[in-house]
Amino acid sequence: MKSSPRNAAPAAALAGITVLDLAGPLGNYCGKLFADLGARVILVEPAGGAPTRHAEPRVAGRDDPDASLTFQYQNTNKESIALDLDSDSGRQVFLRLAERSALVVESEQPGVMARRGLDYAQLAAVNPALTMTSITAFGQSGPFSHWLATDLTAMGMGGMLYLAGYPDTAPMVACGEQAVGAANLFAAVASMAAVYDAEAGGTGQHVDVSMQECVVMGMENAVQFHDLEGTIRKRNAGTQRLAGTGVFECADGYIYLMAGGVGSNRFWSTTTDWLIAEGAAGARQFTEPRWNDQAFLASDEAKRLFGEVFMPFAGTRDRHTLHEQARARRIPLAPISDASDIVRSPQRAHRGYFVDTEDARGTAVRMPGAPYRLSATPWRLRRRAPQLGEHTRQVLAWAGYTDAEQQALMAQGAVR
Repeated sequence: MKSSPRNAAPAAALAGITVLDLAGPLGNYCGKLFADLGARVILVEPAGGAPTRHAEPRVAGRDDPDASLTFQYQNTNKESIALDLDSDSGRQVFLRLAERSALVVESEQPGVMARRGLDYAQLAAVNPALTMTSITAFGQSGPFSHWLATDLTAMGMGGMLYLAGYPDTAPMVACGEQAVGAANLFAAVASMAAVYDAEAGGTGQHVDVSMQECVVMGMENAVQFHDLEGTIRKRNAGTQRLAGTGVFECADGYIYLMAGGVGSNRFWSTTTDWLIAEGAAGARQFTEPRWNDQAFLASDEAKRLFGEVFMPFAGTRDRHTLHEQARARRIPLAPISDASDIVRSPQRAHRGYFVDTEDARGTAVRMPGAPYRLSATPWRLRRRAPQLGEHTRQVLAWAGYTDAEQQALMAQGAVR
C-alpha cells in the first residue's frame, strides 16, 4: 500500500462511493450522512427544487430557494442536478447515473418509481451491485403503505405521541420532526450495511424503511410493559415519576433530578444529606425508613412532600449552582438547556462542534457538525449546500454526456 504524502489531507471514510439522493424530505438527511463522510452525493432535484428548499425556518427577510435553513443544513457537501424523472430523456439520464453509483436513496410513494421505470428491478438490471433505499411513511407493503403522512402522523400512529407531554394535557409532539429524523438515521445505517454487502458480494439489494416502524423502535419498553403486565405507559413529563425524580423549577430555569428509585436508593441518602447540609426546611424527614420503600416513593403523598421541601430550596438557586453542588456529591442532576445554552456550551466549543459556512448568497450560516470523531478519516465540511442545478453540467459530464448532448437535454427540458 502506498503511503499518503506527508501534507496530504486524510482520505474520507466513504470516498469512492457515489450516492443519488432523490431530494425527498424523508431522505435528505440520510444522504447528508453519506456526504459528510466523503461519499459523492448527487442531489437529484425536480425542476422546482427539492421540497426542503421551501421548508421553514428561513434566513430572516428572505424567501428565495436558498433561504431555508433546513435545506442548508441537510444538503451540505452535496452536488445538485435538476432532472425531470417523468420524461423519457430524464429517465435515461437517471439510469446512466445509477449505472455509475453505489446507492440510490428515494422517498416517493410506493409505486411512483415503478411507474417511471426506475424501480429497484429496473435499476438493478443496469447495475446489479446497486443498493436502493426507499423511505416511506409505512413501508412498501401492507394496508397502510399508500397512505400519505407527516412527521406528526408517524409520531401519533407509531405510539410516541401518546407518551409525550404532560399528564393533564393532550399529547404533544417533540420539536424537530423526530420521526423524519429517525427514518433517515435507520435508513443510513441499513444503507451502509447493504452497500458494504454489495461491495463484498457484488450484488445489491432493496432496503425498505418504514418511518412509523422507526418511531415504534424509540418507545423504549412501552410494548414490553403491555405484553408482560398489561400496563399502558402514560405521559409523565414535568412530573415526578417517583418522589425526587423529575423536572423541577429553579431560579433561572429547570433542572432534572433523579434522587430515588435506582442504586438501592444510594442517591436518596446522598440527596437527603445534601438538603440537610444546605439547611433546606423539612429535609430531615427524608431520613425516615418509609423513604426507602419504593411503593411509598411512587405515592402521591411522597411526591407532594418532596416537592414541598425541594422546590423552595431550588427556587433560590440557579441551574449552575445546583448542578455543581449535586456533582460534588455524585447526585444525578442535570440543568435543562435551551438553545442559547447549547450554543454557549464550553464543551461544544472545545470540540469545535458547531461549524460555520455560507449559503450561495454569502450569508453566514452556523450549523451542527458531526457528533462523532473518526481519527484516521475525519468528518469535514467541504462545501455549502448547492443551488438548484448548480452541478448539472459536471454531473452529466461525469456520466459521459458530451457538450452537445448536454445542450440537447437542456433544450428538451430534461435537465436544467
